[in-house]
Amino acid sequence: MADSLVSYFDAVLSDLDGVVYAGPHAIPGAVESLKRLETVGVGLGYVTNNASRTPAQVAAHLRELGAPAEDHQVVSSSQAAGELLASMLPAGSHVLITGSAALAHEIELVGLKPVHSAAESPVAVVQGFNPEIGWKDLAEASYVVAGGAQWFATNTDMSIPQARGMAPGNGTLVAAVAAATGKTPLVAGKPEAPLFHAAAKRLKSDRPLVVGDRLDTDILGGNRAGFATAAVLTGVDTTLTILAARTEERPDYLLANLGDLYAPYPEIVSDAGTYRCGAASAIAEDGKVTLTGHKDDLDAWRAACAAWWAAVPDTAVAQAPQLEWRTH
Repeated sequence: MADSLVSYFDAVLSDLDGVVYAGPHAIPGAVESLKRLETVGVGLGYVTNNASRTPAQVAAHLRELGAPAEDHQVVSSSQAAGELLASMLPAGSHVLITGSAALAHEIELVGLKPVHSAAESPVAVVQGFNPEIGWKDLAEASYVVAGGAQWFATNTDMSIPQARGMAPGNGTLVAAVAAATGKTPLVAGKPEAPLFHAAAKRLKSDRPLVVGDRLDTDILGGNRAGFATAAVLTGVDTTLTILAARTEERPDYLLANLGDLYAPYPEIVSDAGTYRCGAASAIAEDGKVTLTGHKDDLDAWRAACAAWWAAVPDTAVAQAPQLEWRTH
């Protein structure tokens, strides 16, 4: 039997929302898959754009779910934001916090002073996700940003998976301030590479695999960091959106869930324009992909991605082909 996919890597850098859990509940099979990493000698780090909780709180939540998690294994966008602000502002600078107490804590740790009102003369605004944020908070941020203060965002995820479905993410709140001010923030977390490099460095990893459910944050960020990337289908993106992905956001691997890490990854073979994966095959011609296989067979989608991406190797916008399905 061929080696499992994970055996080619020395660490997994996993996203959280949509990969390990959705809302308060673990995704089926995720905890068992994460525990299994230690038994095969593969390191584990969590890379999250959620700035509403401290890394220690995130790790505690993971442990409650039964997942292996030490505090240092969690690298958050709020930490990345703190490092970015500290590199650009004098020590002791007042920073308006439009976000959680966890974000304020990270700002304080790097020698800056968190404030919550324009009256305290902030020279910068940092915006991170907090489900308690309201109109008054966004208005305060808008006044300060419009007044010329530097503006930072922990991340710009437009949605966040919850137990009941997709909910507005930090990106929607950032977009509100952007619409009000006409300004654009500097972004600290995914899809920027430093967050991934920091996680790999903590784990002393040379060959990490970035696993995520979002093309625009996890996969793009992992690709920018120069790491291998795997998209899982337990969160935001789907087989259709992955097939249509722009070049920068195309993953190296397509997985149903974290359990697929322990299966051999099927070889994709090209023969005169036909791409075969397992029992499935795909051909891309004139904006159409013809698939032989079944829609519920992931190998068919892997073959389709290989064929379509070879036909459209360089695109800055998402492009979806027409699909024609044929049975064997």
